[in-house]
Amino acid sequence: MLERIDSIDGPGKVLIINNAGFGNYGAFAARPMELHLGMIGLNVLAPVELVARLMPCLLERGGAVINVASIAAHQPIPTLAVYAASKAFLLHWSLALGDELRPVGVSVLAVCPGPTRTGFSKRAGFDRRADSELFDQSADQVVQETWRALNRGKTMVVTGFFNKMIAAIAMRLPKTWSSRLAGQSVSRSRPAPP
Repeated sequence: MLERIDSIDGPGKVLIINNAGFGNYGAFAARPMELHLGMIGLNVLAPVELVARLMPCLLERGGAVINVASIAAHQPIPTLAVYAASKAFLLHWSLALGDELRPVGVSVLAVCPGPTRTGFSKRAGFDRRADSELFDQSADQVVQETWRALNRGKTMVVTGFFNKMIAAIAMRLPKTWSSRLAGQSVSRSRPAPP
């Protein structure tokens, strides 16, 4: 990818969107180590490496980095422990990186969507709930909120009204309470059998 960006003629700005990632429902001890390490590799290491490799282009030409974290980044979540922790890393790294790069004309936006109508839930091991239409967003809705936030110079956006409420509550609770409540909430979402 670096060669493709370096070969583009002109002074255009660079846009990096780190949207790859996956989660998996289940107790940490019940899942293979390779699954946890693969999740950390894709959710954490890949975005850091991509941005680091493209940093010379970003510094030279300006632009933006969009890192897709998750509402899960705001709280520890039993049975999604590695996923939530990896997204917390992405959120905190994005906010710190944004402060570092703002003076040189590079924006960094952390996007924290909640349930989104994509293949994520099925891959993570969840059944689609009958009431999910009320809480889920379409991918297009998440993208629209992301572009608005980027154009307004925001450093973080939680997409969707209900997700904003959940994140606000989770950030104000002690982490131990937040963890217990998140675990109870996830267990009620009727995960599919492994």
